[in-house]
Amino acid sequence: MAFPTAVNSQITDAVTQSNVKVLGDAPAVAVGNLYMAMAQAMSTAAQNAVTAQQQSNILAQAVTTRCVETLVGSAGDSK
Repeated sequence: MAFPTAVNSQITDAVTQSNVKVLGDAPAVAVGNLYMAMAQAMSTAAQNAVTAQQQSNILAQAVTTRCVETLVGSAGDSK
């Protein structure tokens, strides 16, 4: 219980207990925020990996198309 004051002791007890509850909840809130940040970072990394793979496939398709054009063009020149 808090030190005796001019305020009703029940009020000071309620305020003190609210402060203790906030302090008690702080570690759980911090871990929750950490989990949320990690989940967001992992999902962003997965999105970046998918985007990189898509861009790599587009590049490979463009290179293949250019090689085929070169082969067809050089085959047509020899005739």
